[in-house]
Amino acid sequence: MNSKYLPLLATIVIFLLAYTGCVLQFPTMLSTRVVGNLLTDNAFLGIAAVGMTFVILSGGIDLSIGSVIAFTGVFLAIILRDTSIHPLFAFALVLVITTIFGAGMGAIIHYLSMPPFIVTLAGMFLARGIAFVLSIDSIPIEHDFYSQLSDLYLLLPGGGRLTLIGGIMLVVFAGGILLAHRTRFGANVYALGGGVQTAQLMGVPVGRTTIQIYALSGFLAGLSGIVFSLYTSAGYSLATVGVELDAIAAVVIGGTLLTGGAGFVGGTLIGILIQGLIQTYITFDGTLSSWWTKILIGLLLFAFILMQKGLLLLSRFNRRYA
Repeated sequence: MNSKYLPLLATIVIFLLAYTGCVLQFPTMLSTRVVGNLLTDNAFLGIAAVGMTFVILSGGIDLSIGSVIAFTGVFLAIILRDTSIHPLFAFALVLVITTIFGAGMGAIIHYLSMPPFIVTLAGMFLARGIAFVLSIDSIPIEHDFYSQLSDLYLLLPGGGRLTLIGGIMLVVFAGGILLAHRTRFGANVYALGGGVQTAQLMGVPVGRTTIQIYALSGFLAGLSGIVFSLYTSAGYSLATVGVELDAIAAVVIGGTLLTGGAGFVGGTLIGILIQGLIQTYITFDGTLSSWWTKILIGLLLFAFILMQKGLLLLSRFNRRYA
């Protein structure tokens, strides 16, 4: 088996073993009600993690997504409270803003040759700061259209519900998989992750691809903010603090190399489900603190980083003695 599939295989095995263990202790976790809730509760994080996957595949990082999600929620809450425009128009407007915001960061990273960590860190403070300027209070969103969207769901066998936001996450993952593995843009992202100079020699438009990657991340962070506002029916500038780190953890646990160039969007979905499964188990158990989620995710993340390091050393060893 190609070594690049090993992290993904390990992720799938860990998820299946963990889910089997949970079902043996709590058989009701096998029900579609729990599966439906798992998808709904993690929808906003999953959508943002798809964008993060493309960024990390290219060898970059995006620390701004949590702040962009918070900004999106506050923006929507204010514009729907103070104006009479339809939420669909507000959705389109905020998606344009977040996409331009992401594209701007990509342009700065490329044309000023600045590290993505620094640029997106500045973007994180900028987006969070604008959210605070708009409002420091939690603003409820009371709109009939929001109520209608929240009530949309597909009834699953066994009584579970696939809600609209859970379905949006699955559609985004399906689109991300096609984009990564069946388009020229996806091939360019992988090539960029293998090294900028190598990508240039291969004829990859590095600047355009970099801007497109961060624009995509901004767009998906905005979409995640819309989904989060549907989930909470509110906008709050202090919301989703640290979500960017959860997204990075999901991407790495899903088998994507932090150095870029190798990984799978589908693996990120498994990473999201592992995080959600831990939270669900803690809820069922009832005696464990929610901080155990962070502890277990930290241990998994550390184990996968060690695995990635081992695979990189093995790859270099094979090339040297091939």
